Amino acid sequence: MYRTHNCGELRISDLNKEVTLSGWVHKSRDKGFMVWIDLRDRYGISQLIFDEKRSSKDLIKDAKDLGREFVIQITGKVIERSSKNPNLPTGEIEILVSDLKTLNSSKVPPFTIENNTDGGEELRMKYRYLDIRRNSIKDKLIFRNKVSSEIRKYLSDLNFIDVETPCLIKSTPEGARDFVVPSRMNSGEFYALPQSPQTFKQLLMVGGLDRYFQIVKCFRDEDLRADRQPEFTQIDCEMSFVNQDDVLNTFEGLTKHLLKKIKNVTTDKFLRISYEEAVSKYGSDKPDIRFDMEFGELNSTAQNKDFNIFNSAELVVGISVPNGNNFTRKEIDKYIDWVKRPQIGAKGLVYVRCNEDGSYKSSVDKFYDQKDFGNWAKSTGANSGDLIFVMSGKKNEVRSQLGELRLEIAENLGLRNPNEFAPLWVTDFPLLSWDEESSCFHAMHHPFTSPKLDQLDLLKSKPGEVKANAYDLVLNGNEIGGGSIRIHDKNIQSLMFKHLGFSEKQAKEQFGFLMNAFEYGAPPHGGIALGLDRLVAILDGNESIKDYIAFPKNNSGKDIMIDAPSPISKEQLDELSLSLKSK
Repeated sequence: MYRTHNCGELRISDLNKEVTLSGWVHKSRDKGFMVWIDLRDRYGISQLIFDEKRSSKDLIKDAKDLGREFVIQITGKVIERSSKNPNLPTGEIEILVSDLKTLNSSKVPPFTIENNTDGGEELRMKYRYLDIRRNSIKDKLIFRNKVSSEIRKYLSDLNFIDVETPCLIKSTPEGARDFVVPSRMNSGEFYALPQSPQTFKQLLMVGGLDRYFQIVKCFRDEDLRADRQPEFTQIDCEMSFVNQDDVLNTFEGLTKHLLKKIKNVTTDKFLRISYEEAVSKYGSDKPDIRFDMEFGELNSTAQNKDFNIFNSAELVVGISVPNGNNFTRKEIDKYIDWVKRPQIGAKGLVYVRCNEDGSYKSSVDKFYDQKDFGNWAKSTGANSGDLIFVMSGKKNEVRSQLGELRLEIAENLGLRNPNEFAPLWVTDFPLLSWDEESSCFHAMHHPFTSPKLDQLDLLKSKPGEVKANAYDLVLNGNEIGGGSIRIHDKNIQSLMFKHLGFSEKQAKEQFGFLMNAFEYGAPPHGGIALGLDRLVAILDGNESIKDYIAFPKNNSGKDIMIDAPSPISKEQLDELSLSLKSK
Protein backbone atom coordinates (compact mmCIF):
# COMPACT_ATOMS: atom_id res chain seq x y z
CA MET A 1 0.00 0.00 0.00
CA TYR A 2 1.58 3.26 -1.17
CA ARG A 3 -0.64 5.46 0.98
CA THR A 4 -3.36 5.34 3.60
CA HIS A 5 -4.27 9.00 3.07
CA ASN A 6 -3.62 11.69 0.51
CA CYS A 7 -1.56 14.79 1.28
CA GLY A 8 -4.57 17.08 1.57
CA GLU A 9 -6.90 15.27 3.94
CA LEU A 10 -5.26 14.97 7.39
CA ARG A 11 -6.60 17.27 10.10
CA ILE A 12 -6.21 17.90 13.84
CA SER A 13 -8.84 15.19 14.39
CA ASP A 14 -6.33 12.66 13.02
CA LEU A 15 -3.79 13.23 15.85
CA ASN A 16 -1.67 10.18 16.78
CA LYS A 17 -2.76 8.20 13.73
CA GLU A 18 -0.08 6.13 12.02
CA VAL A 19 -0.25 7.08 8.34
CA THR A 20 1.49 6.38 5.05
CA LEU A 21 1.75 9.12 2.44
CA SER A 22 3.25 9.28 -1.05
CA GLY A 23 3.98 12.27 -3.24
CA TRP A 24 6.52 14.77 -4.53
CA VAL A 25 8.98 16.80 -2.48
CA HIS A 26 7.66 20.34 -2.86
CA LYS A 27 10.00 22.21 -0.53
CA SER A 28 12.66 21.30 2.00
CA ARG A 29 13.91 23.36 4.96
CA ASP A 30 17.09 22.15 6.68
CA LYS A 31 17.88 23.63 10.10
CA GLY A 32 20.72 21.18 10.78
CA PHE A 33 19.15 19.45 13.76
CA MET A 34 15.71 19.45 12.14
CA VAL A 35 14.37 19.01 8.59
CA TRP A 36 10.92 19.95 7.34
CA ILE A 37 9.63 18.73 4.01
CA ASP A 38 6.42 19.76 2.26
CA LEU A 39 5.03 16.66 0.56
CA ARG A 40 2.65 17.37 -2.33
CA ASP A 41 0.19 15.35 -4.35
CA ARG A 42 -2.92 16.24 -6.37
CA TYR A 43 -4.95 16.80 -3.21
CA GLY A 44 -2.71 19.15 -1.25
CA ILE A 45 0.40 19.46 0.93
CA SER A 46 1.34 17.82 4.22
CA GLN A 47 4.34 18.93 6.26
CA LEU A 48 6.79 16.22 7.31
CA ILE A 49 9.20 16.65 10.19
CA PHE A 50 12.48 14.89 10.99
CA ASP A 51 14.41 15.87 14.14
CA GLU A 52 17.45 14.48 15.94
CA LYS A 53 15.58 13.93 19.21
CA ARG A 54 12.90 11.71 17.71
CA SER A 55 14.45 10.50 14.41
CA SER A 56 17.48 8.37 13.68
CA LYS A 57 20.62 9.89 12.17
CA ASP A 58 20.20 7.75 9.03
CA LEU A 59 16.63 8.97 8.58
CA ILE A 60 17.67 12.61 8.93
CA LYS A 61 20.55 12.06 6.48
CA ASP A 62 18.15 10.50 3.95
CA ALA A 63 15.79 13.47 4.37
CA LYS A 64 18.63 15.93 3.77
CA ASP A 65 19.55 14.11 0.54
CA LEU A 66 16.10 14.58 -0.98
CA GLY A 67 15.84 17.00 -3.89
CA ARG A 68 12.88 18.94 -5.27
CA GLU A 69 10.32 16.75 -7.05
CA PHE A 70 11.74 13.49 -5.71
CA VAL A 71 8.91 10.94 -5.39
CA ILE A 72 8.86 9.51 -1.88
CA GLN A 73 6.80 7.37 0.46
CA ILE A 74 6.77 7.99 4.20
CA THR A 75 5.21 6.41 7.25
CA GLY A 76 4.78 8.32 10.47
CA LYS A 77 2.55 9.68 13.23
CA VAL A 78 0.24 12.69 12.94
CA ILE A 79 1.25 15.29 15.51
CA GLU A 80 0.16 18.87 16.24
CA ARG A 81 2.23 21.63 14.67
CA SER A 82 3.78 24.08 17.09
CA SER A 83 3.67 26.82 14.44
CA LYS A 84 0.39 26.47 12.62
CA ASN A 85 -0.24 27.60 9.03
CA PRO A 86 -3.79 28.98 8.62
CA ASN A 87 -3.34 29.15 4.84
CA LEU A 88 -3.16 25.36 4.50
CA PRO A 89 -6.09 22.98 5.15
CA THR A 90 -3.50 20.65 6.75
CA GLY A 91 -1.81 23.56 8.54
CA GLU A 92 -2.58 22.41 12.09
CA ILE A 93 -0.71 19.11 11.85
CA GLU A 94 2.53 17.57 10.62
CA ILE A 95 3.83 14.02 10.25
CA LEU A 96 6.67 12.85 12.45
CA VAL A 97 8.34 10.49 9.99
CA SER A 98 9.49 7.05 11.12
CA ASP A 99 10.21 5.52 7.71
CA LEU A 100 11.23 7.05 4.37
CA LYS A 101 11.55 5.46 0.93
CA THR A 102 12.65 7.19 -2.25
CA LEU A 103 10.42 5.84 -5.02
CA ASN A 104 12.11 7.91 -7.73
CA SER A 105 14.67 10.66 -7.88
CA SER A 106 14.29 13.77 -10.04
CA LYS A 107 16.45 16.17 -11.98
CA VAL A 108 16.20 19.78 -10.87
CA PRO A 109 13.06 21.05 -12.70
CA PRO A 110 13.65 23.66 -15.43
CA PHE A 111 11.20 25.99 -13.66
CA THR A 112 9.73 26.23 -10.19
CA ILE A 113 6.62 24.15 -9.52
CA GLU A 114 4.76 27.08 -7.98
CA ASN A 115 1.67 29.09 -8.90
CA ASN A 116 3.93 32.06 -9.63
CA THR A 117 6.56 30.20 -11.60
CA ASP A 118 9.71 31.52 -13.22
CA GLY A 119 9.09 29.52 -16.42
CA GLY A 120 7.98 31.18 -19.66
CA GLU A 121 5.12 29.77 -21.72
CA GLU A 122 7.25 27.93 -24.31
CA LEU A 123 9.40 26.33 -21.61
CA ARG A 124 6.35 25.24 -19.63
CA MET A 125 4.71 23.79 -22.76
CA LYS A 126 7.88 21.80 -23.50
CA TYR A 127 7.66 20.30 -20.00
CA ARG A 128 3.88 20.31 -19.80
CA TYR A 129 3.84 17.25 -17.54
CA LEU A 130 5.68 19.36 -14.95
CA ASP A 131 3.45 22.38 -15.55
CA ILE A 132 0.40 20.22 -14.73
CA ARG A 133 1.82 19.68 -11.25
CA ARG A 134 1.29 23.38 -10.52
CA ASN A 135 -2.02 24.14 -8.80
CA SER A 136 -2.86 26.87 -11.31
CA ILE A 137 -2.93 24.31 -14.16
CA LYS A 138 -4.06 21.24 -12.20
CA ASP A 139 -7.07 23.10 -10.81
CA LYS A 140 -8.12 24.24 -14.28
CA LEU A 141 -8.14 20.64 -15.55
CA ILE A 142 -10.14 19.54 -12.49
CA PHE A 143 -12.54 22.43 -13.10
CA ARG A 144 -12.95 21.29 -16.72
CA ASN A 145 -13.79 17.79 -15.51
CA LYS A 146 -16.41 19.22 -13.13
CA VAL A 147 -18.09 21.14 -15.97
CA SER A 148 -18.07 18.23 -18.43
CA SER A 149 -19.45 15.85 -15.77
CA GLU A 150 -22.35 18.24 -15.10
CA ILE A 151 -23.04 18.51 -18.83
CA ARG A 152 -23.16 14.73 -19.26
CA LYS A 153 -25.47 14.32 -16.29
CA TYR A 154 -27.82 17.12 -17.35
CA LEU A 155 -28.20 15.91 -20.93
CA SER A 156 -28.48 12.24 -19.94
CA ASP A 157 -31.30 13.17 -17.55
CA LEU A 158 -33.11 14.74 -20.54
CA ASN A 159 -32.88 11.45 -22.49
CA PHE A 160 -30.00 12.51 -24.74
CA ILE A 161 -27.98 9.52 -25.95
CA ASP A 162 -24.18 9.73 -26.06
CA VAL A 163 -23.08 8.37 -29.45
CA GLU A 164 -19.55 8.30 -30.88
CA THR A 165 -19.18 9.30 -34.52
CA PRO A 166 -16.22 8.54 -36.85
CA CYS A 167 -12.94 10.45 -36.81
CA LEU A 168 -11.90 9.35 -40.31
CA ILE A 169 -14.41 10.92 -42.67
CA LYS A 170 -14.80 12.44 -46.12
CA SER A 171 -13.22 15.80 -46.90
CA THR A 172 -15.73 18.51 -47.79
CA PRO A 173 -15.10 21.99 -49.21
CA GLU A 174 -17.10 23.95 -46.63
CA GLY A 175 -15.79 25.74 -43.54
CA ALA A 176 -12.11 25.83 -42.56
CA ARG A 177 -9.37 23.72 -44.11
CA ASP A 178 -9.45 20.02 -43.28
CA PHE A 179 -6.66 18.01 -41.76
CA VAL A 180 -6.25 15.12 -44.21
CA VAL A 181 -5.08 11.56 -43.55
CA PRO A 182 -3.69 9.41 -46.40
CA SER A 183 -5.10 5.90 -46.76
CA ARG A 184 -2.52 3.13 -47.22
CA MET A 185 -5.09 0.57 -48.32
CA ASN A 186 -6.72 2.94 -50.80
CA SER A 187 -3.72 4.39 -52.58
CA GLY A 188 -4.05 8.04 -53.59
CA GLU A 189 -7.17 8.58 -51.46
CA PHE A 190 -7.55 10.50 -48.23
CA TYR A 191 -9.68 10.72 -45.14
CA ALA A 192 -10.31 14.01 -43.36
CA LEU A 193 -10.50 14.62 -39.62
CA PRO A 194 -13.95 16.05 -38.74
CA GLN A 195 -14.41 19.80 -38.31
CA SER A 196 -17.63 18.72 -36.61
CA PRO A 197 -19.87 15.62 -36.63
CA GLN A 198 -22.55 17.68 -38.45
CA THR A 199 -23.76 15.23 -41.10
CA PHE A 200 -23.46 12.23 -38.79
CA LYS A 201 -25.67 13.75 -36.12
CA GLN A 202 -28.26 14.54 -38.79
CA LEU A 203 -28.09 10.93 -39.95
CA LEU A 204 -28.63 9.81 -36.35
CA MET A 205 -31.87 11.80 -36.40
CA VAL A 206 -32.87 10.02 -39.62
CA GLY A 207 -31.99 6.84 -37.70
CA GLY A 208 -34.61 7.71 -35.09
CA LEU A 209 -32.37 8.27 -32.04
CA ASP A 210 -34.32 11.49 -31.38
CA ARG A 211 -31.83 13.11 -28.94
CA TYR A 212 -28.06 12.82 -29.40
CA PHE A 213 -25.05 14.38 -27.70
CA GLN A 214 -21.32 13.86 -27.75
CA ILE A 215 -18.40 15.62 -26.12
CA VAL A 216 -16.20 15.28 -29.16
CA LYS A 217 -12.81 16.25 -30.58
CA CYS A 218 -12.95 18.37 -33.73
CA PHE A 219 -10.15 19.55 -36.00
CA ARG A 220 -9.65 22.69 -38.09
CA ASP A 221 -6.49 23.61 -39.96
CA GLU A 222 -6.70 27.36 -39.39
CA ASP A 223 -4.67 30.20 -37.92
CA LEU A 224 -4.57 30.18 -34.15
CA ARG A 225 -5.53 32.72 -31.49
CA ALA A 226 -5.77 32.62 -27.71
CA ASP A 227 -9.23 31.02 -27.98
CA ARG A 228 -8.39 28.63 -30.84
CA GLN A 229 -6.53 25.36 -31.17
CA PRO A 230 -6.19 23.05 -34.20
CA GLU A 231 -7.96 20.37 -32.18
CA PHE A 232 -10.72 21.41 -29.83
CA THR A 233 -13.64 19.89 -27.98
CA GLN A 234 -17.28 20.66 -28.53
CA ILE A 235 -20.53 19.62 -26.89
CA ASP A 236 -22.36 18.41 -29.97
CA CYS A 237 -26.13 17.98 -29.75
CA GLU A 238 -29.11 17.27 -32.02
CA MET A 239 -32.85 16.85 -31.42
CA SER A 240 -35.75 15.62 -33.57
CA PHE A 241 -39.26 17.08 -33.84
CA VAL A 242 -38.20 20.47 -32.48
CA ASN A 243 -38.46 24.09 -33.48
CA GLN A 244 -36.06 26.90 -32.59
CA ASP A 245 -37.70 27.64 -29.22
CA ASP A 246 -37.37 24.00 -28.18
CA VAL A 247 -33.62 24.01 -28.81
CA LEU A 248 -33.06 27.43 -27.20
CA ASN A 249 -35.05 26.52 -24.08
CA THR A 250 -33.16 23.23 -23.67
CA PHE A 251 -29.69 24.73 -23.89
CA GLU A 252 -30.60 27.85 -22.00
CA GLY A 253 -31.55 25.39 -19.27
CA LEU A 254 -28.15 23.67 -19.54
CA THR A 255 -26.32 27.01 -19.32
CA LYS A 256 -28.39 28.13 -16.32
CA HIS A 257 -27.70 24.78 -14.65
CA LEU A 258 -23.94 25.17 -15.14
CA LEU A 259 -23.93 28.75 -13.87
CA LYS A 260 -25.85 27.73 -10.76
CA LYS A 261 -24.03 24.46 -10.08
CA ILE A 262 -20.52 25.63 -10.92
CA LYS A 263 -20.61 29.34 -10.01
CA ASN A 264 -23.70 29.61 -7.77
CA VAL A 265 -25.02 32.30 -10.12
CA THR A 266 -28.75 32.52 -10.85
CA THR A 267 -29.75 34.06 -14.17
CA ASP A 268 -33.05 35.29 -15.55
CA LYS A 269 -34.43 34.29 -18.94
CA PHE A 270 -31.78 35.01 -21.54
CA LEU A 271 -32.11 38.09 -23.70
CA ARG A 272 -32.83 37.30 -27.37
CA ILE A 273 -31.81 39.79 -30.04
CA SER A 274 -31.53 39.58 -33.80
CA TYR A 275 -28.22 39.59 -35.65
CA GLU A 276 -29.15 42.95 -37.16
CA GLU A 277 -29.91 44.44 -33.74
CA ALA A 278 -26.67 43.09 -32.24
CA VAL A 279 -24.53 44.58 -35.00
CA SER A 280 -26.33 47.94 -35.03
CA LYS A 281 -26.27 48.32 -31.21
CA TYR A 282 -22.91 46.81 -30.36
CA GLY A 283 -20.95 46.42 -33.60
CA SER A 284 -20.66 42.67 -33.05
CA ASP A 285 -22.71 39.50 -33.48
CA LYS A 286 -21.36 38.37 -30.08
CA PRO A 287 -21.99 41.43 -27.90
CA ASP A 288 -20.83 41.79 -24.33
CA ILE A 289 -23.88 43.11 -22.46
CA ARG A 290 -22.34 43.27 -18.98
CA PHE A 291 -22.19 47.03 -19.55
CA ASP A 292 -24.08 49.61 -21.64
CA MET A 293 -22.43 51.89 -24.20
CA GLU A 294 -24.96 51.05 -26.90
CA PHE A 295 -24.40 52.71 -30.27
CA GLY A 296 -26.30 55.84 -31.22
CA GLU A 297 -26.63 56.51 -34.95
CA LEU A 298 -26.04 60.20 -35.72
CA ASN A 299 -26.54 60.59 -39.48
CA SER A 300 -29.59 62.82 -39.09
CA THR A 301 -27.87 65.27 -36.72
CA ALA A 302 -24.20 65.00 -37.80
CA GLN A 303 -24.50 65.20 -41.59
CA ASN A 304 -25.40 68.07 -43.91
CA LYS A 305 -23.19 70.44 -41.95
CA ASP A 306 -19.75 71.76 -42.95
CA PHE A 307 -17.85 68.68 -41.71
CA ASN A 308 -17.13 66.77 -44.94
CA ILE A 309 -15.74 63.67 -43.19
CA PHE A 310 -19.18 62.99 -41.71
CA ASN A 311 -21.05 64.16 -44.82
CA SER A 312 -19.28 61.62 -47.03
CA ALA A 313 -19.73 58.71 -44.61
CA GLU A 314 -22.28 55.94 -45.01
CA LEU A 315 -22.73 55.89 -41.21
CA VAL A 316 -21.91 58.26 -38.36
CA VAL A 317 -22.20 56.50 -35.03
CA GLY A 318 -21.20 57.16 -31.42
CA ILE A 319 -21.04 55.75 -27.91
CA SER A 320 -21.24 57.36 -24.49
CA VAL A 321 -18.41 56.54 -22.06
CA PRO A 322 -19.70 56.72 -18.47
CA ASN A 323 -17.82 59.38 -16.47
CA GLY A 324 -15.52 59.75 -19.45
CA ASN A 325 -15.33 63.53 -19.06
CA ASN A 326 -12.70 62.74 -16.43
CA PHE A 327 -10.36 61.52 -19.21
CA THR A 328 -7.37 63.78 -19.75
CA ARG A 329 -6.56 64.92 -23.26
CA LYS A 330 -3.62 62.52 -23.20
CA GLU A 331 -5.96 59.61 -22.43
CA ILE A 332 -8.30 60.65 -25.26
CA ASP A 333 -5.36 60.88 -27.66
CA LYS A 334 -4.36 57.32 -26.70
CA TYR A 335 -7.77 56.06 -27.82
CA ILE A 336 -7.49 58.07 -31.06
CA ASP A 337 -4.11 56.42 -31.74
CA TRP A 338 -5.55 53.03 -30.71
CA VAL A 339 -8.31 53.07 -33.35
CA LYS A 340 -5.78 54.14 -36.01
CA ARG A 341 -3.74 50.97 -35.53
CA PRO A 342 -3.77 48.60 -38.56
CA GLN A 343 -5.67 46.02 -36.50
CA ILE A 344 -8.61 48.45 -36.20
CA GLY A 345 -8.07 50.54 -39.33
CA ALA A 346 -10.02 53.70 -38.44
CA LYS A 347 -8.93 57.11 -39.73
CA GLY A 348 -9.80 59.00 -36.58
CA LEU A 349 -12.11 59.65 -33.68
CA VAL A 350 -14.21 62.66 -32.70
CA TYR A 351 -14.95 63.36 -29.03
CA VAL A 352 -17.49 65.46 -27.16
CA ARG A 353 -17.15 66.28 -23.46
CA CYS A 354 -20.47 66.46 -21.60
CA ASN A 355 -19.77 69.04 -18.90
CA GLU A 356 -21.47 69.11 -15.50
CA ASP A 357 -23.09 72.46 -16.28
CA GLY A 358 -24.89 70.99 -19.31
CA SER A 359 -22.54 72.46 -21.91
CA TYR A 360 -20.47 70.54 -24.43
CA LYS A 361 -16.86 70.82 -25.57
CA SER A 362 -15.77 68.94 -28.69
CA SER A 363 -12.92 68.41 -31.12
CA VAL A 364 -15.30 69.59 -33.88
CA ASP A 365 -16.70 72.72 -32.15
CA LYS A 366 -16.34 74.88 -35.22
CA PHE A 367 -18.67 72.69 -37.28
CA TYR A 368 -21.47 72.05 -34.73
CA ASP A 369 -23.36 74.01 -32.10
CA GLN A 370 -24.53 73.11 -28.59
CA LYS A 371 -27.92 71.97 -29.88
CA ASP A 372 -26.23 69.48 -32.23
CA PHE A 373 -24.15 68.06 -29.41
CA GLY A 374 -27.27 67.84 -27.25
CA ASN A 375 -28.88 65.70 -29.96
CA TRP A 376 -25.78 63.49 -30.07
CA ALA A 377 -25.99 63.08 -26.30
CA LYS A 378 -29.64 62.12 -26.58
CA SER A 379 -28.91 59.54 -29.31
CA THR A 380 -26.05 57.94 -27.38
CA GLY A 381 -27.65 58.17 -23.93
CA ALA A 382 -24.91 60.45 -22.62
CA ASN A 383 -25.34 62.34 -19.35
CA SER A 384 -23.42 65.16 -17.69
CA GLY A 385 -19.94 63.93 -16.87
CA ASP A 386 -19.83 61.44 -19.76
CA LEU A 387 -17.73 61.49 -22.92
CA ILE A 388 -19.04 60.79 -26.43
CA PHE A 389 -16.78 59.12 -28.99
CA VAL A 390 -17.93 59.34 -32.62
CA MET A 391 -16.68 57.44 -35.69
CA SER A 392 -17.74 57.43 -39.32
CA GLY A 393 -17.20 55.46 -42.50
CA LYS A 394 -18.65 52.48 -44.33
CA LYS A 395 -21.47 50.97 -42.31
CA ASN A 396 -20.04 47.51 -41.65
CA GLU A 397 -16.48 48.72 -41.12
CA VAL A 398 -17.28 51.54 -38.73
CA ARG A 399 -19.60 49.40 -36.63
CA SER A 400 -16.87 46.80 -36.23
CA GLN A 401 -14.28 49.47 -35.37
CA LEU A 402 -16.50 51.15 -32.79
CA GLY A 403 -17.36 47.73 -31.37
CA GLU A 404 -13.66 47.04 -30.76
CA LEU A 405 -13.24 50.48 -29.16
CA ARG A 406 -16.26 49.81 -26.91
CA LEU A 407 -14.62 46.62 -25.60
CA GLU A 408 -11.23 48.30 -25.12
CA ILE A 409 -12.74 51.12 -23.09
CA ALA A 410 -14.83 48.71 -21.01
CA GLU A 411 -11.73 46.60 -20.28
CA ASN A 412 -9.79 49.67 -19.16
CA LEU A 413 -12.67 50.89 -16.99
CA GLY A 414 -13.07 47.50 -15.30
CA LEU A 415 -16.56 46.96 -16.73
CA ARG A 416 -15.86 43.42 -17.95
CA ASN A 417 -16.08 41.68 -14.59
CA PRO A 418 -15.13 37.98 -15.09
CA ASN A 419 -17.32 37.03 -12.12
CA GLU A 420 -20.41 38.53 -13.74
CA PHE A 421 -22.24 36.52 -16.40
CA ALA A 422 -24.48 37.99 -19.09
CA PRO A 423 -25.68 35.33 -21.54
CA LEU A 424 -27.90 36.03 -24.55
CA TRP A 425 -29.11 34.47 -27.79
CA VAL A 426 -28.44 36.08 -31.16
CA THR A 427 -30.95 34.94 -33.81
CA ASP A 428 -32.09 35.67 -37.37
CA PHE A 429 -28.70 35.57 -39.05
CA PRO A 430 -28.54 36.02 -42.82
CA LEU A 431 -28.68 32.59 -44.42
CA LEU A 432 -26.11 33.46 -47.10
CA SER A 433 -23.36 36.01 -47.60
CA TRP A 434 -22.16 37.09 -51.04
CA ASP A 435 -18.45 36.67 -51.78
CA GLU A 436 -17.18 39.05 -54.46
CA GLU A 437 -13.97 37.11 -55.08
CA SER A 438 -15.66 33.80 -55.91
CA SER A 439 -18.86 35.44 -57.23
CA CYS A 440 -21.09 33.12 -55.26
CA PHE A 441 -22.88 32.86 -51.94
CA HIS A 442 -21.30 31.32 -48.85
CA ALA A 443 -23.30 29.81 -46.00
CA MET A 444 -23.17 32.02 -42.90
CA HIS A 445 -23.32 28.90 -40.71
CA HIS A 446 -23.14 25.76 -42.86
CA PRO A 447 -24.97 24.37 -45.93
CA PHE A 448 -27.46 22.37 -43.86
CA THR A 449 -29.01 25.36 -42.05
CA SER A 450 -32.69 25.81 -42.78
CA PRO A 451 -34.04 29.14 -44.00
CA LYS A 452 -36.93 30.66 -42.09
CA LEU A 453 -39.92 28.66 -43.23
CA ASP A 454 -41.91 31.75 -44.19
CA GLN A 455 -39.07 32.82 -46.52
CA LEU A 456 -38.78 29.71 -48.67
CA ASP A 457 -40.07 31.57 -51.73
CA LEU A 458 -37.33 34.18 -51.28
CA LEU A 459 -34.71 31.41 -51.42
CA LYS A 460 -35.52 31.03 -55.11
CA SER A 461 -35.92 34.71 -56.04
CA LYS A 462 -33.82 36.78 -53.57
CA PRO A 463 -31.53 34.39 -51.69
CA GLY A 464 -29.42 37.21 -50.24
CA GLU A 465 -32.41 38.49 -48.24
CA VAL A 466 -33.28 35.18 -46.60
CA LYS A 467 -32.86 34.84 -42.84
CA ALA A 468 -31.50 31.61 -41.37
CA ASN A 469 -33.30 29.58 -38.74
CA ALA A 470 -30.03 29.83 -36.80
CA TYR A 471 -28.91 31.02 -33.39
CA ASP A 472 -25.74 31.67 -31.40
CA LEU A 473 -25.32 31.46 -27.64
CA VAL A 474 -23.15 34.35 -26.43
CA LEU A 475 -21.60 34.69 -22.97
CA ASN A 476 -19.65 37.78 -21.89
CA GLY A 477 -18.81 38.80 -25.44
CA ASN A 478 -17.79 35.31 -26.57
CA GLU A 479 -19.69 32.98 -28.84
CA ILE A 480 -19.82 29.76 -26.84
CA GLY A 481 -22.24 27.91 -29.10
CA GLY A 482 -24.05 28.01 -32.39
CA GLY A 483 -26.69 25.96 -34.09
CA SER A 484 -29.73 25.91 -36.30
CA ILE A 485 -32.82 24.10 -37.37
CA ARG A 486 -31.62 21.89 -40.23
CA ILE A 487 -32.93 21.34 -43.72
CA HIS A 488 -34.63 17.94 -43.82
CA ASP A 489 -36.15 18.19 -47.29
CA LYS A 490 -34.07 16.99 -50.27
CA ASN A 491 -35.42 19.64 -52.68
CA ILE A 492 -34.64 22.54 -50.34
CA GLN A 493 -31.17 21.10 -49.69
CA SER A 494 -30.56 20.81 -53.45
CA LEU A 495 -31.56 24.46 -53.92
CA MET A 496 -29.21 25.47 -51.10
CA PHE A 497 -26.31 23.63 -52.75
CA LYS A 498 -27.11 25.38 -56.01
CA HIS A 499 -26.89 28.83 -54.40
CA LEU A 500 -23.56 27.83 -52.86
CA GLY A 501 -22.13 27.15 -56.30
CA PHE A 502 -22.32 23.33 -56.28
CA SER A 503 -23.17 21.64 -59.54
CA GLU A 504 -25.60 18.75 -59.27
CA LYS A 505 -22.68 16.37 -59.78
CA GLN A 506 -20.55 18.04 -57.09
CA ALA A 507 -23.41 18.01 -54.60
CA LYS A 508 -23.96 14.31 -55.22
CA GLU A 509 -20.25 13.50 -54.88
CA GLN A 510 -19.87 15.42 -51.66
CA PHE A 511 -23.20 14.92 -49.91
CA GLY A 512 -25.06 12.22 -51.81
CA PHE A 513 -25.23 10.04 -48.70
CA LEU A 514 -27.14 12.76 -46.84
CA MET A 515 -29.46 13.52 -49.75
CA ASN A 516 -30.26 9.80 -50.07
CA ALA A 517 -31.03 9.63 -46.35
CA PHE A 518 -33.53 12.49 -46.72
CA GLU A 519 -35.57 10.25 -49.05
CA TYR A 520 -36.22 7.78 -46.24
CA GLY A 521 -38.33 9.83 -43.87
CA ALA A 522 -36.04 12.43 -42.31
CA PRO A 523 -37.76 14.08 -39.32
CA PRO A 524 -37.62 17.85 -38.68
CA HIS A 525 -34.54 18.34 -36.54
CA GLY A 526 -32.13 20.91 -35.16
CA GLY A 527 -29.28 21.25 -32.76
CA ILE A 528 -26.35 23.16 -31.43
CA ALA A 529 -22.64 22.78 -30.74
CA LEU A 530 -21.05 24.44 -27.71
CA GLY A 531 -17.30 24.97 -27.47
CA LEU A 532 -16.32 23.15 -24.28
CA ASP A 533 -12.83 24.67 -24.03
CA ARG A 534 -14.15 28.22 -24.32
CA LEU A 535 -17.16 27.61 -22.07
CA VAL A 536 -14.96 26.19 -19.31
CA ALA A 537 -12.50 29.09 -19.55
CA ILE A 538 -15.23 31.74 -19.35
CA LEU A 539 -16.95 30.01 -16.43
CA ASP A 540 -13.59 30.12 -14.66
CA GLY A 541 -13.16 33.85 -15.38
CA ASN A 542 -10.75 33.61 -18.31
CA GLU A 543 -10.93 33.94 -22.10
CA SER A 544 -7.78 32.03 -23.15
CA ILE A 545 -8.50 28.30 -23.50
CA LYS A 546 -4.90 27.03 -23.53
CA ASP A 547 -4.55 26.24 -19.82
CA TYR A 548 -7.81 24.27 -19.81
CA ILE A 549 -6.42 21.77 -22.32
CA ALA A 550 -4.07 19.13 -20.92
CA PHE A 551 -1.61 19.19 -23.82
CA PRO A 552 -2.24 22.25 -26.00
CA LYS A 553 -0.46 23.34 -29.18
CA ASN A 554 1.48 26.60 -29.38
CA ASN A 555 0.57 29.55 -31.63
CA SER A 556 2.22 27.82 -34.58
CA GLY A 557 0.09 24.72 -34.15
CA LYS A 558 3.02 22.67 -32.81
CA ASP A 559 3.23 20.41 -29.78
CA ILE A 560 6.75 21.31 -28.67
CA MET A 561 6.71 18.67 -25.93
CA ILE A 562 6.50 15.70 -28.32
CA ASP A 563 7.78 17.66 -31.36
CA ALA A 564 4.69 17.29 -33.55
CA PRO A 565 4.10 17.65 -36.41
CA SER A 566 7.37 16.06 -37.50
CA PRO A 567 8.80 14.44 -40.64
CA ILE A 568 8.14 10.78 -41.35
CA SER A 569 10.48 8.33 -43.02
CA LYS A 570 10.76 7.75 -46.76
CA GLU A 571 9.57 4.19 -46.15
CA GLN A 572 6.34 5.45 -44.60
CA LEU A 573 5.84 7.91 -47.44
CA ASP A 574 6.39 5.19 -50.03
CA GLU A 575 3.91 2.92 -48.24
CA LEU A 576 1.34 5.73 -48.51
CA SER A 577 2.22 6.41 -52.18
CA LEU A 578 3.33 9.91 -51.21
CA SER A 579 6.45 11.89 -52.01
CA LEU A 580 7.83 15.16 -50.74
CA LYS A 581 9.10 17.84 -53.08
CA SER A 582 12.73 18.69 -52.40
CA LYS A 583 13.27 22.21 -51.07
